[in-house]
Amino acid sequence: MPYEEQLSRKAQKMKKLFGKYGEVRGILGAANPYGYRNKVTAAFGFRNGRLISGVYEKNSHRIVNIDRCLIQDDRADRIIHVIRDLCVSFKIHSYDEDTGFGVLRHVMVRTAAETGEVLVILVTAGPIFPGGRNFVRALREKCPEVTTVVQSINPSGSSMVLGEREKVLFGPGYIEDLLCGLKFRISPASFYQVNHAQTEKLYAKAMEEAHLTGRESVLDAYCGIGTIGLIAAGSASAVTGVELNPDAVRDARQNARQNGIQNIRFFEGDAGRFLKELLNAGERPDVIFMDPPRSGSTPEFIRSACAAKPERIVYISCGPESLARDLGEFSRWNYHLTHITPVDLFPLTEEIESVSLIEKR
Repeated sequence: MPYEEQLSRKAQKMKKLFGKYGEVRGILGAANPYGYRNKVTAAFGFRNGRLISGVYEKNSHRIVNIDRCLIQDDRADRIIHVIRDLCVSFKIHSYDEDTGFGVLRHVMVRTAAETGEVLVILVTAGPIFPGGRNFVRALREKCPEVTTVVQSINPSGSSMVLGEREKVLFGPGYIEDLLCGLKFRISPASFYQVNHAQTEKLYAKAMEEAHLTGRESVLDAYCGIGTIGLIAAGSASAVTGVELNPDAVRDARQNARQNGIQNIRFFEGDAGRFLKELLNAGERPDVIFMDPPRSGSTPEFIRSACAAKPERIVYISCGPESLARDLGEFSRWNYHLTHITPVDLFPLTEEIESVSLIEKR
């Protein structure tokens, strides 16, 4: 489908979903809709006598072999191919969920658009990676762009890709990237938007909607590695970030230090409960940024957010349906959508990101 038609369809979907709530503004499209995905995950398996890697068929654990994907970073595709060949050379078997035999479950590759750094995560079923040191040396000979390699140990039978234990096999165990003029550390499990160019548009729009003057107290809910809060800190009096993922909180604090930003603090915890405690302690944010997962926010957080009586709430969403549900919850507390701007963060897919300005009537 021509890219302009994709944008038109997405814009129509957003108008249909949100026209009854408020103004739907023009969609922000991508200059280049290809090769944008900076986080690529490949499942490894065995079929018809050969090792394959790719993605799971929908609603199954059957692997669809992928040699090249138009939305993935070409470097990531190439690195996964090299790893697949090296597994054959080193006799590294893919993990079989049925028998429990084998070593390699997944490979994740994370690339940094501005710095060029590359993180490779080898997800294994157990802590033993036979010939791991030589394997990594061979990988770096063929792919010198790789700056760090981490082994993630995932013995569980869950659908989660990464395990709770990690072992750094080469390099620092993380990469760094530049976004909106700031430097960010990205660890294996850290959340970082997958489309760098469009993320800069997304965050610029979020800052525009926040109308920060330098006097405001800001809450960055679901803050991840602190991207939004750190960008906002230069135009705010003070920023507080809250995030459930402890690895992301650690990266956020490191990101604040290395960027020399002192008017920001980060806490680990559930956003709804944290905001309630913040209000009980007598603190009230003037502006709230919220960037929840695709499933959306919670009634508890929305209730606390409205009880804080902020001047503005800027809601960044990657799930239009969950956003529509949450807007209904906001309206119960007399906060309503002023306008929404769709952003095509995921070209060539059905997904749509958006920035909503929510204000009290």
